Amino acid sequence: MKTLVFDIYGDFGHFKKFYTTSSPLTFAFPPPPTVRGMLGAIVGCDKSEYLDIFSHKICKIAVRILNPVKKTRMGLNHINTKGNYWVPIKKGSHEARTQIRTEFLKDPSYRLYVAHEDDETFNKLIRNIRQHKTVFTLSLGLSELLADFKYVDVLDFREIRDVEKKIVSVVPLNIVHKYGTTFEEGKKYFKEKIAVEMTPERIVERYEDILYEVQGKPIKARVKSCWEGENGDHIAFF
Repeated sequence: MKTLVFDIYGDFGHFKKFYTTSSPLTFAFPPPPTVRGMLGAIVGCDKSEYLDIFSHKICKIAVRILNPVKKTRMGLNHINTKGNYWVPIKKGSHEARTQIRTEFLKDPSYRLYVAHEDDETFNKLIRNIRQHKTVFTLSLGLSELLADFKYVDVLDFREIRDVEKKIVSVVPLNIVHKYGTTFEEGKKYFKEKIAVEMTPERIVERYEDILYEVQGKPIKARVKSCWEGENGDHIAFF
C-alpha cells in the first residue's frame, strides 16, 4: 500500500483532552481526527467535509513521536465577547478578561504516515507537501500555534499479522495481544484514551486506549497486525 510519509512540527502544540475544562490539558500527540483536519487544511477541504474526505473508511493514518514529549503551562487571556462588545473592560457583572492556565507541548514534532484510497486526493496531498504549500494555515491544535512540515517519502507498506515487532508509531492497545507488550529498560511508557473516529457533526464514534513512549522510542509488542514498510519501519494504522 502506497503511503505518504511527512513530518510536522512547531514551537508549541495543544491537543485538548476531552475531559478537561477549566485548566485545559493536552495529549502528547495529535489524535486521528485532528490529523485528518491537518490533511484537510493542506488540500483545502472545508471544515464540514474533511472528516468525510479523510474518513477512517478510506484513509489510514499513523502517528510517530519524533521529539521527546515536553510540556509547559502558560496563562491565556480569554476576552468576554458576550453582550455585543469586545473591548477588554469590566462591564456590569461580567469580567472582561479571564486568564486560563493552559498546558502546551514544547517543540513538538511528529512523523505522519498517510494512505488514501482516492488517487486524486492522495496525489494532491503528495503534491502540496512536496511543494511545501497548503490551502489553509496549518497549526498544531490551536490557530495561534503555527506548524511547519516537510516531505519525507512515499513508501510501500504491507500488512503482517501475529508478529512481535518494534512499532515506531503510537500503538492502539486493541491490536496488542494480552500481555504482549515488552517493557524495556530506559523507556517511559504512557497510556492515553483518545478519540479515533468522529462524524462530521463532531460526534465521537469510537475511543481507543493508546500506548506510546514519551521519548519517541519504538515499542516492542506482539500484535495481531501491523504494517511493515520497505524501509523496515513497523507502524500501527488507525
